[in-house]
Amino acid sequence: MDDTTKRYADAGETLRRVTLPNGLRLQIVVKPEYHKTYAVFTTNFGAVDDQVRLQADAQPVVVPAGTAHFLEHKLFDKADYDAFDLFGASGASANAFTSATNTNYLFSTTRNVMKNVEILLDFVQDPYFTDATVAKEQGIIGQEIQMYDDDPNWQAYTSLLADMYPGHPLSQDIAGTVDSISHITPAILRTMHQAFYHPQNMVLTVVGNFDADELIRVVSANQAGKVTAPAPQARITHDDYDVSVVQPYSVKRLDIVRPKGYVGIKGSAPITADRAGLRQELATRLFLELIFGDSGHTYTDWYDQGVIDDTFGYEFNVGRGYNFTVFSGDATDPNRMTNAIMAALRNYRANPDVNVDRLARIIKASLGKYFASLNSLENIANQLASRAFGDTNMFDYPDVLAELTLADVLAAGQALVRDDGVAILHLLPETEASK
Repeated sequence: MDDTTKRYADAGETLRRVTLPNGLRLQIVVKPEYHKTYAVFTTNFGAVDDQVRLQADAQPVVVPAGTAHFLEHKLFDKADYDAFDLFGASGASANAFTSATNTNYLFSTTRNVMKNVEILLDFVQDPYFTDATVAKEQGIIGQEIQMYDDDPNWQAYTSLLADMYPGHPLSQDIAGTVDSISHITPAILRTMHQAFYHPQNMVLTVVGNFDADELIRVVSANQAGKVTAPAPQARITHDDYDVSVVQPYSVKRLDIVRPKGYVGIKGSAPITADRAGLRQELATRLFLELIFGDSGHTYTDWYDQGVIDDTFGYEFNVGRGYNFTVFSGDATDPNRMTNAIMAALRNYRANPDVNVDRLARIIKASLGKYFASLNSLENIANQLASRAFGDTNMFDYPDVLAELTLADVLAAGQALVRDDGVAILHLLPETEASK
């Protein structure tokens, strides 16, 4: 068993990492000043993972869109109990969520930490699927999908991803479609659980007030009693940095009152899951804040001129095989807004906010938000879990931010200043003529 502890002086936190004989990894942060404990059990399996090769010479197993999310729902349901009931009886609040690349199962509690850890491990690692329960879940998730079909922001976002990543799993809703989930069977769920819920592909992150040595003993004993199938031979990763396939402009009409504008910029090169990749990721986020942050001239001028309102925002996403930037917001004239975004990117060097002093203020503000976020056990655990399959973690942020210069930030932003790989989407009321 590998057991290491590292103190991150800049973050003021200590992270203990343990790898058990079966490959399961633990990330442990003890916070004795808190009454609560938060745990998240993460598998490196999400909505983009629709294929796996189980043996070296076998054809890939292909599964319907929405399988990862469907599996997340079904694992709570057992032959004679529901995992939510067990957590409730043990004083814990439980939940789960699926992203493009990970699935996470979690609980929060102020008591019975070790018992709740065992419940978490057991219900996630011991699946139970039948034709009847799968059919029932198809109806439940189908209603969830239809609910999101009525959300204009979600519809626009998924449409923009489809414009940037046609044919890629990212172009599908995480929950899939009513049609795709109708093809999910118990056999498919068992296959994907065997492939991606192997201990070597999972991490348990626990943050809060508990005894770390006791946690390791409890988890070790729990895992020793489980029979684990062989790990899958190979994951099929859909790397997509091809900007030539991006649809540059589209219009979507829904039953809305106020139009919305979206700009998506597809990444044309990978961002590595190491320190260099973290530098590039943080530098890109700083660039976006430097140009478009609400404390800068661009945002203020646009707001005063009615180009944007307080719904305007942006995000930068990095995942396994992809990265992209999205700008969005309500706008009286979405064409005016999206043109302004592209002009601001092209002319960023002339922006008066692009200077060393403003960058220093933004970095200080970012560090302030970062240190405030360390007061949240949930934030620490979820952030650690989200980067658990790379070479860096959230406690590296202060050190990396301190290294970044204006030249680094502008170099990272330069990747956004181009016309290829850009998708613009206007969401218009059904009755409005196209602009």
